[in-house]
Amino acid sequence: MAWQLDTAHTEIQFRVRHMMVSWVRGSFENFSADLHLDEAHPENSTVEVKVDAASINTRQADRDAHLRSPDFLDAEKYPQLVFRSKRVQRTGENTAKLIGDLTIRDVTREITLDVTYEGKAPSPFGPFVTAGFSIRGKLNRKDWGLTWNAAIETGGVLVGDEVHISIEAEVMQPVEKTAAQTA
Repeated sequence: MAWQLDTAHTEIQFRVRHMMVSWVRGSFENFSADLHLDEAHPENSTVEVKVDAASINTRQADRDAHLRSPDFLDAEKYPQLVFRSKRVQRTGENTAKLIGDLTIRDVTREITLDVTYEGKAPSPFGPFVTAGFSIRGKLNRKDWGLTWNAAIETGGVLVGDEVHISIEAEVMQPVEKTAAQTA
């Protein structure tokens, strides 16, 4: 059944090593999703997420401009990052592996995300049921051609290769009224 992504209560975040001694954290501010969730059979669920590459935000304007440039996302030429699910594998009562294709800069690679279903509840803001998911994953940015880096004097490089992904997603579905409720 189709669900809507509640973008006001969803965050797509990432972190990557900086100078090999600390982490830079960031997020994407603009995104959309096409969600078909099958609660009885989660393995039949499908997800497609489109992320606006130019909406990257690390709270530092110069770094964000560099991340939008051809050295990294090349947001002008490749305006979207796209994830399309291929399959869902249940791993527990409220957990699953979400396997799909991630496309960045016209390079498509399969990734696996760990998903935890956090539960659902009726929304106090309208006739909706709301559900929550926590999603985690890792990828090597070089697999998508994001190879820019700079050596640092003390050894190592400026930007780590491994990118950690963290998504907190809230989705909602209108509650269908029964004939008894509308009478």
